[in-house]
Amino acid sequence: MNRLFCIDKCTTCRAAKKDLEERGIAYELMDLKTQPPSKEELTDWIRSHPKGIAAFFNTSGILYRELDMKTKRLSLSEEELIELLSGEGMLIKRPIFVHADEVIVGYKKGFYDHLGS
Repeated sequence: MNRLFCIDKCTTCRAAKKDLEERGIAYELMDLKTQPPSKEELTDWIRSHPKGIAAFFNTSGILYRELDMKTKRLSLSEEELIELLSGEGMLIKRPIFVHADEVIVGYKKGFYDHLGS
């Protein structure tokens, strides 16, 4: 089953949901605040993503700035960073769409053009 990790009030997430629904692509909605991906999922996704762990941080988020993650990311191990991401969904770039063995991080018009229903 496809899964879409979102935050309800996020306008980018709303656009991604609308796009998927218009394409007739079913998905299970996962709330990043209450159901962030597990450490195991994140580890698998990060290792297979061309941009690595950098793709998964919400660098424009308030929490990212409050925690000074730009600086902390330089001194923490990948394991420690994954622990932070799995424990705090607001640090994760959204939405994340998991389709078969593909993980699409973020959303812009056209991101789902290659997906079948």
